[in-house]
Amino acid sequence: MNTRAPHGELVYFADPMCSWCYGFGPALSIFLNAHPALNVQVVMGGLRPYTQEPMQAAQKQQIRGHWQHVQDASGQIFNDALLMRDGFIYDTEPACRAVVTARWMKHADVLDFLKAISTAFYRDARDITQAETLADVAAENGLDRAAFISTLDSPEMREVVKQDFAFSQSLGVQGFPTLCARIDNTLHVITNGYASVTSIEAQYKKLRNEIR
Repeated sequence: MNTRAPHGELVYFADPMCSWCYGFGPALSIFLNAHPALNVQVVMGGLRPYTQEPMQAAQKQQIRGHWQHVQDASGQIFNDALLMRDGFIYDTEPACRAVVTARWMKHADVLDFLKAISTAFYRDARDITQAETLADVAAENGLDRAAFISTLDSPEMREVVKQDFAFSQSLGVQGFPTLCARIDNTLHVITNGYASVTSIEAQYKKLRNEIR
């Protein structure tokens, strides 16, 4: 993947409502803790943005099975109470927009904010498709609630999140999570999809050795 990248040594393409991204969170944290000098640019890929139709029973059962696979692989806790609620619409755009809003507001750690939103959805069954819930999570993570919800609902943030989606698409990123290293202003894929800490570390070292 040879293209100019945003500033930062790693670029992480994700979606707060992507179950494999949620599962990948602990491994990514361990890897980053081992490399404290690395900066991470968080880009929203857009898993199911702008969905308008409620999920049907068959879809819910399919996703429940998918979540079980992620839980088995990662050990992350899943709560399907919200998923199984009648009329639930799996629209990931609001949660993605919340992350770019935190980024816009200079949150100290956008990756931690992304994880907080994912945890609210997957572990706590909170409806992060709703602005009020997203504002609650923002306040719990150090952002001014009123300023956050005002910025979240602005035309600027709706455009910024579209730009994230477009950037991901322009690079051909088709699955999440995708973690890339920026080396000499070129993006190199470390992992596309869930990976263990050992795998992330090995691929990162391989890239560094190849580029030298």
